Amino acid sequence: MIEKRNFFINGQWVAPLAGRDYEVINPSTEEPCAVISLGGEADADAAVAAAKAALPGWMATPPAERIALVEKLLELYVAKGEELAQAMSIAMGAPIDLARTQQVGAGSFHLKNFITAAKEFQFDRPLNDRAPNDRIIYEAVGVAALITPWNWPMNQITLKVGAAAIAGCTMVLKPSEESPLDAIVFAELMEEAGFPAGVFNLVNGDGMGVGSRLTGHPDVDMVSFTGSTRAGIAISKNAADTLKKVHLELGGKGANVIFADADEKAVKRGVLHMMNNTGQSCNAPSRMLVQSEIYDKAVEEAAAVAAKVTVGPASEEGNHIGPVVNETQWTKIQGLIEKGIAEGARLVAGGPGRPENFNKGFYVRPTVFADVTPDMTIAREEIFGPVLSIMKFDTEEEAITVANDTEYGLTNYVQTQDPTRANRMARVLRSGMVEMNGKPRAPGAPFGGMKQSGNGREAGIFGIEDFLEIKAVSGWTPE
Repeated sequence: MIEKRNFFINGQWVAPLAGRDYEVINPSTEEPCAVISLGGEADADAAVAAAKAALPGWMATPPAERIALVEKLLELYVAKGEELAQAMSIAMGAPIDLARTQQVGAGSFHLKNFITAAKEFQFDRPLNDRAPNDRIIYEAVGVAALITPWNWPMNQITLKVGAAAIAGCTMVLKPSEESPLDAIVFAELMEEAGFPAGVFNLVNGDGMGVGSRLTGHPDVDMVSFTGSTRAGIAISKNAADTLKKVHLELGGKGANVIFADADEKAVKRGVLHMMNNTGQSCNAPSRMLVQSEIYDKAVEEAAAVAAKVTVGPASEEGNHIGPVVNETQWTKIQGLIEKGIAEGARLVAGGPGRPENFNKGFYVRPTVFADVTPDMTIAREEIFGPVLSIMKFDTEEEAITVANDTEYGLTNYVQTQDPTRANRMARVLRSGMVEMNGKPRAPGAPFGGMKQSGNGREAGIFGIEDFLEIKAVSGWTPE
C-alpha cells in the first residue's frame, strides 16, 4: 500500500494540520492502492499564506528566470515519465500504454509550448508607435488556486502550473482526490527544479473542504478550475464575494457532423476518438450527426468499430480501454445507458453491465446508440464514458441547429471534403474549438469553451495571458 499523507507547503513536505485518511481505489480491481490525507481549512490557509508571502519576490523575478525554471521542470518531467504514467494508471485507470504516451505526453507537450510562447511574449512594451510615453505592463494576477480533475491529470496540472509559473503567479494546487499520486510526483519535480519556497504548494482535499476554502479565500486572487459544470457553478458563486478572477474549463457534449462526402475514415475516427480514455474526456465527440444519405452505412460501421474495441485492466500493455474511474461514475453511466434504451434509442453495440469475463472493476462495455433524437437524455447529458449517440440529419442547416442545441460549447467536429462548407460550419458552430477532418489543433492553440463549457483559455500564449493582468501606464519615460 502506497502511503502519501504529507502536503507540500512553503518548500517543505509537511504533515496535515487537519487531515483525515482517504483510500485511493484502483478502478481495475476495486481495491485500495494508496492512502493520502484529505486536508482541511487550516491546511488550505497555510498553503495560501505561503503563496501570498512568496508572491512579491516571484513577481519581481525576471521572466527569463521563470522560463528557465520551467525548462528545468520539463527536463525532470520527461525523466520521470514512467513514474508519472504508473501513478496515473493505478489510480484513475488509464491503460499503461495510453498513460505513457497520451497522458504523460500531454504534459510535456504543454510545457514545451509554454516555453516557446513565453520567449516570444513581451511582458513590458509600448502601447504603440504613436504613444511612446504609454506603457503596457503584463503583471501576474497574484495567488492562484488550481483545482484539477482526475481524467487527464498531467494535461490539466501542466496547463495550469506552467502558465501560472511563467506569468509570475504563486499557486496552490488541489488535485482530484481520485488521482492524487501523479500530482505528488509532480510536486517533487517542482521541488527538484528549484522553484522558490511558496511559489508552488500542494494540498490534497475534497471539493467541500479544501476546494471550497480555496475558491472563497480572501487572499486567493484567481481560481483556475477544470471539472464538471455543476462544480463550476458552485465555485463561481463561492468566489463571487471576493470578486476574484475565475477561469472554468467544464463539461462538453461535442457534435461530430459527418456529411455524405466525408472521407472514408471519418466514422471510424469518430468512434475511436469517443472511446479514447474510456470516453472520459470533456471534448469527446459524443454526438455523431450523420447525413441521411450515408446514415445506415455509418451506423453499421460504427457498431463494427465499437465491437472491436477491447476492454482490459489498466496494468496490462496494449491498445485497449480501461475502467472508468470509480463506482459513482460507473453507476451513473449504467443509468444513462438504461435511459437510452428506455427512451427508444436503438442499441447497436455494447449495452448495460460489465463486458464479458469481468465481474469486478469499473468496466463499461463500448456502447453505440443509433436513431437518437435531440430530446433524448443521452443526447443532452454528458455521459463521460464510452457511449456514443448517433443522430440523422438531412441538411446543413438542420445539422447546425442540432449541433448548437446544447447547453455546452466546448469542441465540435466537422467531416466534409467541401472546404467552403467546412469553413462555413466552423464559423457558425457555437463552441470554443472546431476540429475538421481529423486535423488536430496546432501546438499552442487555445483550449476552452463557451456557454456552460466555461470561460477562459488554456495552452500557449492564451493560457499564460489568463494568469496576467494588463496594467496601462501613462507618462512613461522611455529608457
